[in-house]
Amino acid sequence: MIRINLLNAERKAAKPARAAAFHAGQKMVVGCSAILIVSVLFVGWRYWSLDQESKKLDKDISDSQQETVRLRGLIQQVQQFEQQKAQLQQRVVLIEQLRKGQTGPVHMLDQISRALPPMLWLTELKQNDEGVLIDGRCTAVTNLTDFVSNLEASGYFKKSIDIVSSQSETVSSVGEMIKFSIRAQFQPPAEQAKKNP
Repeated sequence: MIRINLLNAERKAAKPARAAAFHAGQKMVVGCSAILIVSVLFVGWRYWSLDQESKKLDKDISDSQQETVRLRGLIQQVQQFEQQKAQLQQRVVLIEQLRKGQTGPVHMLDQISRALPPMLWLTELKQNDEGVLIDGRCTAVTNLTDFVSNLEASGYFKKSIDIVSSQSETVSSVGEMIKFSIRAQFQPPAEQAKKNP
């Protein structure tokens, strides 16, 4: 009788299947391990790149804040310069106005001094919005009328100069003096020519 050992054949036949199955499982483990390693590497790289980007953004924010502080300082300086410029422009305008008006008082005093007759003295001279108020003393009423007519004839004062007051007073060393006050409107001839072409 021939004996056939079927178990060995099965064992031999099962071995290649097992080896093939082992190779497939091994391939799967290797593939899963490779996917896991690639995933870990990708996550690590992504974490590193996000960390670098975060650090760069933090640095950019810090730089921007420093730039903002610097620019605020510059803006304040510019505002101060603009205020100073405005003040200087106001001063220049005021100086120009004073230069234009500078000749008026000089001519006014010159014309008043030229219009003074002998024996007439001025004690006070005021200029306001209403005009020029002149106080003084003289020895005779004719001196006062001469003074008024001389002012009107100068062309620097508007006609109809008002004699506000005139009082006679006695001074022991001189005798009788007339204390007077007159009001006049000063107007240079150039302005008169502009108003009356």
